[in-house]
Amino acid sequence: MLLTVRDILKRYPGADPERPVLNGVSLDLAAGDTLALTGESGCGKSTLLHLVGALDGFDAGEIHLDGKALSGMDDAARAALRRRTVALVFQQFNLIPSLNIAQNLAFHARLAGRDDPAHVAFLAERLGLADHLHRYPEHLSGGQMQRVAIGRALALRPKLLLADEPTGNLDERTGDLVFELMLDLVRQSGAALFLVTHSSRIAERLDRQLHLSRGRVS
Repeated sequence: MLLTVRDILKRYPGADPERPVLNGVSLDLAAGDTLALTGESGCGKSTLLHLVGALDGFDAGEIHLDGKALSGMDDAARAALRRRTVALVFQQFNLIPSLNIAQNLAFHARLAGRDDPAHVAFLAERLGLADHLHRYPEHLSGGQMQRVAIGRALALRPKLLLADEPTGNLDERTGDLVFELMLDLVRQSGAALFLVTHSSRIAERLDRQLHLSRGRVS
């Protein structure tokens, strides 16, 4: 099992201690599988995604990612795990404005020592970016920028892709096109996908769906 989440408890400082944002959450995700997490805005979906991505800590329970327990890791080990194993795509594109599209696409892979120009070129072609590699993010549409963000994540060749409302800033038609491209590339790469979305229509395209409500999944 690539990802195992067991009995996770997460509270925010100053919040009601009797109502943790995550209260005994458990789930599993096998290598190559896709999982959608749905739920109302503010229910803790993004919080759970951040915990899985080793971006934040939790109060109780355990998360094992690629055979490693996150609770025993210091900041350096968490950062190394993110470089090697996990890639993230957010609603905000988070591109680097001073880098052109080719440089943005290769950025995370280079940090991880996995720079592969042929793979980047393949991703650029599949994502419809091959004619834009020398342009800068400010000259792209929202849909194009999100394609760059997806390509940058997949250029790392991650075992797990975490996606937090990746089409939330796009109109429905553009969002559907970008989502289908992402899903096709993820399945082709063999990576697992853990997707947070408010859309049941998008969630149904994945292998499994879970719903988060009142701190628990069902």
